Amino acid sequence: MAKTKMTREDALQFHMQPNPGKWEIQATVPMTTQRDLSLAYSPGVAIPCEEIHRDPATAYDYTNKGNLVAVVSNGTAVLGLGNLGALAGKPVMEGKSVLFKRFADVNSIDIELDTEDPDAFCNAVRLMGPTFGGINLEDIKAPECFIIEQRLKEEMDIPVFHDDQHGTAVICAAGLLNALHLSGKKIEEVKIVLNGAGAAGIACLELLKSMGATHDNCIMCDTKGVIYQGRTEGMNQWKSAHAAHTDARTLEEAMVDCDVFLGVSAKGAVTQEMVLSMAPNPVIFAMANPDPEITPEDAHAVREDAIVATGRSDYPNQVNNVLGFPYLFRGALDIHARAINDEMKIACAEALAALAREDVPDEVAMAYGKKLTFGRDYIIPTPFDPRLIHRIPTAVARAGMKTGVARRPIVDMDAYEAALKSRMDPTASILRSLNARARANQSTVVFAEGDDPRVLRAAVMYQRAGLGKALVVGRDADVTEKLTAEGLADAVEELTVVNAATTEHLETYKEFLDARLQRKGYDSQDIHRLAARDRHVFAALMVAHGHADGMVTGATRKSAHVLELINHVFDAQPHDGAVGVSAVLHKGRIVLITDTLVHEWPDEQDLGDIAERGASVARALGLEPRVAFLSFSTFGYPVSERAEKMHKAVSVLDGRNVDFEYEGEMTVDVALNVQAQENYPFSRLTGPANVLVVPARHSASISVKLMQEMAGATVIGPILSGVGKPVQICSTVSTVNDIMNMAVIAACKVD
Repeated sequence: MAKTKMTREDALQFHMQPNPGKWEIQATVPMTTQRDLSLAYSPGVAIPCEEIHRDPATAYDYTNKGNLVAVVSNGTAVLGLGNLGALAGKPVMEGKSVLFKRFADVNSIDIELDTEDPDAFCNAVRLMGPTFGGINLEDIKAPECFIIEQRLKEEMDIPVFHDDQHGTAVICAAGLLNALHLSGKKIEEVKIVLNGAGAAGIACLELLKSMGATHDNCIMCDTKGVIYQGRTEGMNQWKSAHAAHTDARTLEEAMVDCDVFLGVSAKGAVTQEMVLSMAPNPVIFAMANPDPEITPEDAHAVREDAIVATGRSDYPNQVNNVLGFPYLFRGALDIHARAINDEMKIACAEALAALAREDVPDEVAMAYGKKLTFGRDYIIPTPFDPRLIHRIPTAVARAGMKTGVARRPIVDMDAYEAALKSRMDPTASILRSLNARARANQSTVVFAEGDDPRVLRAAVMYQRAGLGKALVVGRDADVTEKLTAEGLADAVEELTVVNAATTEHLETYKEFLDARLQRKGYDSQDIHRLAARDRHVFAALMVAHGHADGMVTGATRKSAHVLELINHVFDAQPHDGAVGVSAVLHKGRIVLITDTLVHEWPDEQDLGDIAERGASVARALGLEPRVAFLSFSTFGYPVSERAEKMHKAVSVLDGRNVDFEYEGEMTVDVALNVQAQENYPFSRLTGPANVLVVPARHSASISVKLMQEMAGATVIGPILSGVGKPVQICSTVSTVNDIMNMAVIAACKVD
């Protein structure tokens, strides 16, 4: 499988476009009229101020405090880069903020403090306490991080959590619980060796000891060797707390007969000889990033019985902090917790371990391109498991309530779990799944419009993302000039440029076209002109002959015109079963709208075909189809000749015995709004529709473009379905990401 490539220019462009940085603030209340402004600010705002002054707990009711976390750093230990300072650390903190939002719907603001003085740092954070529901400390060097966290925990009445310490510890503990389960060992009995006596290492041992690990069975090592009772060199109070009674003085000696190795140190710290000396069924968590203490390949080469985890996503068993901190804070915030204590961290670890032992949902298997089953290569859940959002916070909240740190305990846990499920953004998981499938397929996609900079950038992005091979139709000199102008001169050697002048297949293509078009008024000159000079036709011919797996076009020409050209090569007329399906992604919802491309004015039979194609695309995207036939009338009222065919289309599907939900005719609010649906209890839809069949192409197209322009929806498509080959036509207003999404659809062979 191809690996992802990322250049400096890619990273800089990502952080610069479409706006500098990675997040923005949006109002959640109307801010249109004078009355809105009066309620939001003066004089209306005085009333909640008075309520909070009377009862401070109501701040959680009238402000965003209860769902707001500060990511705070001074930049003294930025990733693996060291002390870069507060300003240079800001991109990392912004990244942490968006991870909070993406995985647990927690609002987060990054705050960079320009000081290395622990007193000044603590004072600044403490004084900001009223603003936030929790504090996530990040990238602060040891030993100051211990001092800062402990002091802030004592001085503040909201959760303070240093993720570099405890986030790593929680995920490590979750994986270790399952590894020991598979090895038939108990945490109270195993010998654990930890290499790396920094913040993460110390936190790992502290949490494991609180879960039952025995003090003298836990050997901590640093660059000077084993931390043993009586050692004085390179010691501090945090290391001293973990000094063990042992005769071992080096990591190599400590590893003899040990059951568990935990590494938060450096590349190559562990040798194959050390692994050989470990006890039977050893557990090796080599968590140094980006390169582990020993690679899984090297460990398994000498010990097939080893269970190995790393911090990397390209190996099984990734110890990834994103499995912990979003959900720890989600649960803590929802009970208005005063702290995140050990019991809550242990509950998080145990819930993660339990989740990995359960059957993995098909959507996760689809996203990763393989079936995941609890075992030696799957002891920790994947970060994109949709169950995390409702399983982990509930366990954390229960532990917080049990240990008395909850200001507002949750009364109905079932309702809470249901509310957590609704926070999950299905669009993100769908796009993730599509990208994973594309990466597994490794499709060759031809980008027909190599004269457009957006298309070239999308082609580069597709290939560098490791999704497959990108071909661009164009001239070498022109492609080189445009890539260079875009700051992508280094990509010139990466892309393959194709055209009629260089292909060895031109005569084959012309013969194919001639057979299709000779009785449609096209002579040999017309055929040559189409095959040799029209890039849309040329790309389609490549796909038709298996010289590419799929194609993307339409960025420079109107979709109707491009579809006419595609029809020279493929059968994409209404009577051929072709349908255009546009996916509209907005505010965590995804709706497919059909037909946006092929059928001008479909009758009821056509509408049945369109519904079936729409349902097929929905399933290809990982959705369970619920189809609604839309009209301005609902179930026969008001009566209109225009609505009659939408009413009849339901009967058409009744006769076809399809295997998905459908209903109609209905207005769009009845199709999408649960409350509106309650007025029609006889409806066969069990929830909001996700496939909308619209009466005509013009109304479908208007709906999609209105959502795109007025609501800022992301539109993927129209996805051309029913052609038999992945031929995708994007719109002329497509961004680079839009074109990239269409390439992914083509690579996934959605048809």
